[in-house]
Amino acid sequence: MRKTSIILFWGIASLCVIALVTLPINLQTQLIASIAVVTFMAVLKILKAEGTWRLTALAFGTAIVMRYVYWRTTSTLPPVNQLENFVPAFLLYLAEMYSVMMLALSLFVVAMPLPSRPSRAATAGKYPSVDVYVPTYNEDSHLLANTLAAAKAMDYPADKLTVWLLDDGGTLQKRSSANLLESQTAQSRHQELQTLCTDLDVKYLSRDRNEHAKAGNLNNGMQHSQGELIAVFDADHAPARDFLLETVGYFEDDPKLFLVQTPHFFLNPDPVERNLRTFEKMPSENEMFYGIIQRGLDKWNASFFCGSAAVLRRQALDQTGGFSGVSITEDCETAIDLHASGWNSVYVDRPLIAGLQPATFASFIGQRSRWAQGMMQILRFKFPPLKRGLSIPQRLCYMSSTLFWLFPFPRTIFLFAPLCYLFFDLEIFTASGGEFLGYTLAYMLVNLMMQNYLYGSFRWPWISELYEYVQTVHLLPAVVSAIVNPRKPSFKVTAKDESVLVSRLSEISRPFFIIFAVLLLALLVTIYRVYTEPYKADVTLVVGGWNLLNLVLAGCALGVVSERGELSATRRVKVTRRCEFGLGEQWYPATIDDVSVYGARINVYAKTIGSPAVDTRGLIRFTPHGRDTAEILPVAVRNTQVDGDIVTMGCQYLPEAARDHSLVADLIFANSQQWTEFQLSRRGNPGLFRGTLWFFGLAFYQTSRGLAYFFSNRGADGKPRVAAGAKK
Repeated sequence: MRKTSIILFWGIASLCVIALVTLPINLQTQLIASIAVVTFMAVLKILKAEGTWRLTALAFGTAIVMRYVYWRTTSTLPPVNQLENFVPAFLLYLAEMYSVMMLALSLFVVAMPLPSRPSRAATAGKYPSVDVYVPTYNEDSHLLANTLAAAKAMDYPADKLTVWLLDDGGTLQKRSSANLLESQTAQSRHQELQTLCTDLDVKYLSRDRNEHAKAGNLNNGMQHSQGELIAVFDADHAPARDFLLETVGYFEDDPKLFLVQTPHFFLNPDPVERNLRTFEKMPSENEMFYGIIQRGLDKWNASFFCGSAAVLRRQALDQTGGFSGVSITEDCETAIDLHASGWNSVYVDRPLIAGLQPATFASFIGQRSRWAQGMMQILRFKFPPLKRGLSIPQRLCYMSSTLFWLFPFPRTIFLFAPLCYLFFDLEIFTASGGEFLGYTLAYMLVNLMMQNYLYGSFRWPWISELYEYVQTVHLLPAVVSAIVNPRKPSFKVTAKDESVLVSRLSEISRPFFIIFAVLLLALLVTIYRVYTEPYKADVTLVVGGWNLLNLVLAGCALGVVSERGELSATRRVKVTRRCEFGLGEQWYPATIDDVSVYGARINVYAKTIGSPAVDTRGLIRFTPHGRDTAEILPVAVRNTQVDGDIVTMGCQYLPEAARDHSLVADLIFANSQQWTEFQLSRRGNPGLFRGTLWFFGLAFYQTSRGLAYFFSNRGADGKPRVAAGAKK
């Protein structure tokens, strides 16, 4: 009876909503209703209303969106018999409906996400055995040494913890290659990493053949280990000391739990953040996913494996045949299979690892292309909406995660649609200027406000649009390729040890300048048509305004592809740690002020030390976490600054033995609280108005910077000069 009543209630509610959405009203009434809803949502946002009021605001916004969809469907499409107008108009309509669908899925996932889970430490005496896998292919040994040392130093009973380096760069297949250079490189790597693992007291494992990429490498590790739980860290993802203590306890509470996933925190900015100089003051792009979306997915038991920074139950993996390797995104694919088999997942919203992002724009695009193609493979091979075993909420969640990567299609259409009218006078949107204000502009404002409601402190206005645009130019062919031939994409490792030493244009920047030039020409055409065709000025101004918005995004993207040269490849982490600095036979009291992956800044109290020359060898003596005695780390002085009795030195680590890497890891990765504090320091919601003003100011500056790079980096042949990023 109760179930029948609930169905009846929702049926009546749905009919009422449909009646309101389809209610015929005049344009003046629509304008008044739109202004009222926008004002109501703005007031609630200013008052920081949460709970029921938040849902009420989102419901009112949804009503405006649905009225727009109804109007757009019934009143704005050109006649079918005018194919030159109808075809581009219908493509634009489909792009808008895709955006509305993704908004609906976003509302389902994150309208009321779970709050951050409380700490769940493992019960003393009930520690499960854990195998830690660090899969590697071609990463530098120093990078691996830091990650392995940090993993080995985690606070966990030594007899319950085994760290494995899974090396796919030194396989028998590679060592036996007919290519002499490849075989010798693989042989040298094989020997070097075996020695490193022996020194760090971790296990080295390679395999005969490179099959099924990362998934195959992980499955090979499973065949040679027996731990109850498996922790996975990418080669550049080093864990804090408390990673296992903060995660394995959840497995005690639920025998059907297969995954505890934690966020990916990065020490360095991605190329967009680095070139726009936003890393220190604006939330990173991935924080929207890890700070909001994963918590929303967690509410529906749909948070998924992200390839690293996670702990999985071996029993669950054994049941489904290990890590899935059909697609090149083995992480999400594995999670779908396990969720469909009745296993559960948990998301812990606390950064417990620190990693590196691609430094160059080309590597960034390569990484995103792999993600996009992998999600298209999952969509084709697994098709979450019909995947047997998934609950309805899980199907919707996986639909949201996979369909998102179709964004290059609508983003391309939104970019070029106004050009159809401005250049070719095609009527792709039948509406007057007043109707545009009452429906389209209201829809756009409400959409932006809803996005701000959902992601305000984690994603500032227009940043999503910028990230989508800069990826679309090169992701579109990658996504098309994966859809047409889903078995074609292959796993490619993303380079993380690059740095840009000299300011330059990205090697894949040319399309962005061409698009900017076309949009700029369209702006001039807009001005010309308003002057010569005043009877169509309202429509021309509307379409010209749309093109101007695209021009602002395209201009900002010029700054993204203008790579800034930087000497420091990773962000310096603020610390305050007492130590001693050794120079020659003397030891001086000192404090470690900040650290990075490659070096540290030290304040030394010394009246007689002077100003040591560059490359002078020194020593840092400090007490590692969990130790009672001090240990020594060799360094080289890179720069000095004298201020009275305090000498500030920039030092580069000179690790000579395995223990030195452990000391470096202790300085950088031991304390996870510092990463949380850094994230919180840049989370703030500027609001829609201030955020828009800020973005437009940023775009204006980056447009001028990008054009300056373009004209100052031209060779004698008039073509832009570009250069590859330097390896560390």
